[in-house]
Amino acid sequence: MFIPIHDANTLKHIRAQYVTIALILANLAVWAFTAITPEMTGELAALGLGFIPAIASDQAYLDPELVLVPASLTYVTYAFIHLDFWHLASNMVFLWVFGDNVEDALGHVRFLVFYLLCAAAGATLHAVIAPASEGPLIGASGAISGVVAAYFILHPRVRLWVLVLFRIPLPLPAFIPLTLWLLQQFAMLAIDLDGMVSWGAHVGGILAGAILVLFMRRKGVPLFDRQIVIPKAVETRATVPLVGSRQP
Repeated sequence: MFIPIHDANTLKHIRAQYVTIALILANLAVWAFTAITPEMTGELAALGLGFIPAIASDQAYLDPELVLVPASLTYVTYAFIHLDFWHLASNMVFLWVFGDNVEDALGHVRFLVFYLLCAAAGATLHAVIAPASEGPLIGASGAISGVVAAYFILHPRVRLWVLVLFRIPLPLPAFIPLTLWLLQQFAMLAIDLDGMVSWGAHVGGILAGAILVLFMRRKGVPLFDRQIVIPKAVETRATVPLVGSRQP
């Protein structure tokens, strides 16, 4: 429907989005490794690190030679495995545009926890919808959906540049494209029951992100852009008198 390009939303509490960058680099590194020999490492990673509902619920068992981590960890590890470069790129663009401001609102450590919890929530709802599935769920979409939901709650009025239909750049208030995107995920969950995309993972991430941001954001961070938060650096400069100035 659209691709986010840039948002006019400066950081207010952190110097840089270190966790967001680290997550992007981690995803790129894993993809690069699995892309070297996709018929071997790619398939092994999908089965050994992907989330398989039937395995997680003990309805089926994986060949011991394919087990890379305990099944409980696949609720998170699946989010670092991608089908191909375009699958990876689409997720990382969303993380790059929206992740920094969510990380800013939560703080570095809490943002990492938030991201992983959204991934786990996506896998959980996927398993609820398809408990007997033996196909591996892969991709960061569940975690990214949580980030998008959090951004929507925090900054719906920020100007967001989006690429509509992959060719038309438009500046819009964030709530317009994000509302359409969020509604699309729920609609597709209802109508595309047998598709290749796990809309359940998307919706699980959305629900988790919308709830978690309410409790995990920094104290005093407003919701829905209800007030302007002055960056700490600006606030400090405004209160410290210039050297040599006379006090009344």
